[in-house]
Amino acid sequence: MKKNIGLLSGDGIGPEVAAEGVKALNAVAEAFGHEFNFTEGLVGAIAIDKTGDPFPEETYQVCKNSDAVLFGAIGDPKYDNDPTAKVRPEQGLLRMRKSLGLFANLRPVRSYKVLEEASPLKSDRISGTDFLVFRELTGGLYFGSPRGRSEDGKTAFETSIYTEEEIIRITKLAFEAARKRRNKVTLVDKANVLVTSRLWREVVTKYAAENFSDVELDFLFVDNAAMQLILNPSQFDVILTENLFGDIITDEASVIAGSLGMLPSASVGSGLGLYEPIHGSYPQAAGKNIANPMASILSAAMLLETSFDLVKEANVIRDAVEEALNTGFVTVDINSEKHYSTTEVGDKIAALIKEKAAALA
Repeated sequence: MKKNIGLLSGDGIGPEVAAEGVKALNAVAEAFGHEFNFTEGLVGAIAIDKTGDPFPEETYQVCKNSDAVLFGAIGDPKYDNDPTAKVRPEQGLLRMRKSLGLFANLRPVRSYKVLEEASPLKSDRISGTDFLVFRELTGGLYFGSPRGRSEDGKTAFETSIYTEEEIIRITKLAFEAARKRRNKVTLVDKANVLVTSRLWREVVTKYAAENFSDVELDFLFVDNAAMQLILNPSQFDVILTENLFGDIITDEASVIAGSLGMLPSASVGSGLGLYEPIHGSYPQAAGKNIANPMASILSAAMLLETSFDLVKEANVIRDAVEEALNTGFVTVDINSEKHYSTTEVGDKIAALIKEKAAALA
């Protein structure tokens, strides 16, 4: 298989972890006889610094000419700490999602036996956790209009807007995924207070009854869902929710894995898929070769499975990551006493990918 992959490394630790994702993909290509061609593009703070635009037209074209996109991270303290900045890295991320039709964010959350003690939650609470969050990406408060501030600057407002079509398209993806898992979808909303949430509940209920009657559907208000993620996360299979709620609960769920550096994600929609670790740019660690690359490598596995239907190759990457974990080949965020560098962990996983692929031959 020959495929073109856009590489948007971004800011902070983004280039370091994305490089290890590329390393894993190259190991897969070598081991399984594929060809992956990478084209780089600027995004985020580095793009602002060089072009004045966090998502320049050249980067948009890189994405459009690619079969999938591997993304690092965006964000820089000089923008994060300046609320008056007119152009911000996050604007590029939002515009990228919208312009590429990336309306669904998929975030798998699972517990690893070897990392259970690294989580702030008790191991008996998180053991066996394995769920998938579908977060709507292009609607709600992040995109609704009107928005802004009053003339005196003392009042600010956002508008949350959702349409039936926006809800149905991600609902379809969530229920299709549940059919391949444990046949359960939990809709997380705030239907007791918010009009948009009531629309979500009405649309999802009707669509599920008409098209996925074999899949169990239940509901949780977002405040209760946040609590249940801590009390009993293994109860969940597929979580479906809107943009803001999904942003919050997936970061909360990250503690289950024991490290934010373990969680990959996919943004999909109208054909193209974009794959990225859920962690931020972590500028304090940039350039130190200490960042955990496993989330980026696992994002590469999602890219292979979701965009290219290379399930066997994706599972080889996941098995290699798990073996690295089980043998203690980890970065400092997981083991502060005995740890390896970003590149050393990436090299180890690449070698394990080749070993495991050879064993399948």
